[in-house]
Amino acid sequence: MKKILGIFGLLVAVFALTWAIEPKFASAYNLQNIIRWTSLFGIISIGAAFVIITGGIDLSIGSLIGLVGCTLPLLLSAGYSPLVSIGTVCALSLCIGLLHGLLITRVHLQPFVVTLCGLLLYRGLGRWITHDQVQGFGSSYEPLRALAIGKIPLFGGFSLPIPFLILVGLGLAAAAFLNRTIWGRYLLALGRNEEAARYSGVPIERMKILAYIICSGTAGLGGILFALDVNSVQPAGQGNFYELYAIAAAVLGGCSLRGGEGSILGVIIGAAVMRVLYNAINVLGIPTQLEFAIIGIVILTGVIADELIRRVAARRST
Repeated sequence: MKKILGIFGLLVAVFALTWAIEPKFASAYNLQNIIRWTSLFGIISIGAAFVIITGGIDLSIGSLIGLVGCTLPLLLSAGYSPLVSIGTVCALSLCIGLLHGLLITRVHLQPFVVTLCGLLLYRGLGRWITHDQVQGFGSSYEPLRALAIGKIPLFGGFSLPIPFLILVGLGLAAAAFLNRTIWGRYLLALGRNEEAARYSGVPIERMKILAYIICSGTAGLGGILFALDVNSVQPAGQGNFYELYAIAAAVLGGCSLRGGEGSILGVIIGAAVMRVLYNAINVLGIPTQLEFAIIGIVILTGVIADELIRRVAARRST
């Protein structure tokens, strides 16, 4: 809870400081954009959190988003219905997660190696199946695009983006799974001490596979929404470095890279911090070239803080 309060305080501080410098930052239009993009990145960050909780890592999230984003308009243009097309790319995402889990648990490859190879492979596949051509949905699929760009009018010109509702539903389900089910406790136990969990009867391999399936599944869902949001998908660029946003949001939200710790609410707040920072860079006129430098600093700060907290806790326990 202390970590959640800390990251929430950071979110409020960044928001308030930017608002004080540039009042337009809190306009209804800008807030809608922040909420929409926070929701999209929050979805993929939740999946990344499950893998990090087990002590693993997934570097293929961005490339999987690109592959799904390329495949969806291809299927639609080939005459398949939206339901079949979305179901196909979702199944593809889940199968990729299953493949990652099997390679890690049965072949005993390192998660870093497996997902790094996936990062390269899925990007290459996306570019190959599209011949490196930009893919679009056209005006025929505007009702489908409402999943990503739809809004619910509320008050004062402010509308609530539909992706926020998707994030809330996914977040509640993920939090209930992680905190209220035996499988969630298994995942946390696995991350804290894999050997102890194994001797306690926790199905280690199944839990790891499940974590990677969840991560790839949320990446597939994110890939659908990102593609519908931009309406035109560039195979070489769609989803580039999005895994950095997801990992950073998870780490900021309280997930330890050592595993065994994590909060879904914290991850969502972490995603909000990342998007508010990005939006503040644009609004305040800071050079966008510094975006990744700021992300790197944020990740490094989160890791250092996590290590220091662990050391202090260890000293107190002894």
